[in-house]
Amino acid sequence: MASEHIIKSYDDELDRLSKMIVEMGGLAESQLAAAIEAVVKRDSALALLIIEGDEKVDQLERDLDNLAIRLLALRQPMARDLREIVAALKIGSDLERICDYAANVAKRGIALAQSPPIQPVYALPRMAHLALLLVKDVIDAYVERDADKAIEVWARDEELDEMYSSLFREFLTYMMEDPRNIGVCTHLLFMAKNIERIGDHATNIAENLYYLVHGTPLNKVRPKRDRSSLEMIATPERPPAAPPAR
Repeated sequence: MASEHIIKSYDDELDRLSKMIVEMGGLAESQLAAAIEAVVKRDSALALLIIEGDEKVDQLERDLDNLAIRLLALRQPMARDLREIVAALKIGSDLERICDYAANVAKRGIALAQSPPIQPVYALPRMAHLALLLVKDVIDAYVERDADKAIEVWARDEELDEMYSSLFREFLTYMMEDPRNIGVCTHLLFMAKNIERIGDHATNIAENLYYLVHGTPLNKVRPKRDRSSLEMIATPERPPAAPPAR
């Protein structure tokens, strides 16, 4: 009877760990959705709520870390159970970062609300919607322990990168056409980059889920289509530096 109690207690703790990941995933989704709503509606009060709500996610991550460390120390898990705990630690860290990026978007939204609106701001929700779907789908994949769905999320991040590169060019065009747009477009560039990074963390979660299910790393090169840094260096207005004369 004692061994049965120990096994049930252990299973309950593993289940609690998974539920904490799902709760953090739900908060990540809601924080990102609310951050974009605050930007579009120029709602600084909503943006402040998102920034304040980030502390709840931080506390959840601390609780998850403490539980995971306790399980590692006291239960000495092996095989699948060990992968469950290690994956939870890594996924929890990614979800905390996603919420940080959502809070960053909200902070920029407050600054943006102080300036007259410009057209490019309405391109952000399209990008944010795609990032939101990546987060939602990868958390669903985690709940279902569905490695195939995780791979689909992993591959779809390429589309988010392409969208970011397109927005990057659009924002730079607005800045070059009218210097008065530089301040606003700088905020938009940082917000778009934060959203692009959310996609990267969703793919991290997908990779960890694949490892959790199969016990082997995902042996593929992650597709990346973000060429914004190269485009900033080599634009018609700023061509690459010529090689030195010999």
